[in-house]
Amino acid sequence: MADIIALYGSPRRKGNTASLLDKAVLGAQDQGASVESVFLRDLEISPCLEIYTCTETGECAIQDDYQALQNKILAARGIMLASPIFFYTVSTHTKAFMDRCQCLWVKKYWIDGIPFGKGEVRRRGLFISAGASHGKKLFDGVLLTIKYFFDVFDADVWEKLLYRGLDQSDDVEKHPEYLEEAYKTGQRMARELSAS
Repeated sequence: MADIIALYGSPRRKGNTASLLDKAVLGAQDQGASVESVFLRDLEISPCLEIYTCTETGECAIQDDYQALQNKILAARGIMLASPIFFYTVSTHTKAFMDRCQCLWVKKYWIDGIPFGKGEVRRRGLFISAGASHGKKLFDGVLLTIKYFFDVFDADVWEKLLYRGLDQSDDVEKHPEYLEEAYKTGQRMARELSAS
């Protein structure tokens, strides 16, 4: 069981968000945390098909790589998620996984009847993102998505690292301060998880 699950949401294995998440993972590992890295693009995860079996069982009817990843996250104490911005939200690989988490939302709020916003925070969530533009509202939409995604895993948005003006796959290498910030944030997450 890993202390932290690191979700790589970019279609590029070596792009900006992957490089940033690599640093956060390294920082956490250097503080003694066990981290499992998962590249969402490598998994077979169907989009949600609105079968609605989850309204009765709390479990998704579609059998693929989703269930194993869901269980890994539920067994961890920290979630690191990195995704570039695509049309003001996360990548397709990331969104397909998020949508499948509807079964967790249904179980938590419909089946178990937990009042919205009253659930216990059991995990810490770190979100890392990069977008090409410098627009003021570049991250507005995605942050709302991230808030509700982390919530189904009983996680808060513990920290977010958001970077503008990164488009080409190696643009982040021109900003060593971003990479250093990601590393230190990973360290801090590991320290706080070990202290809790």
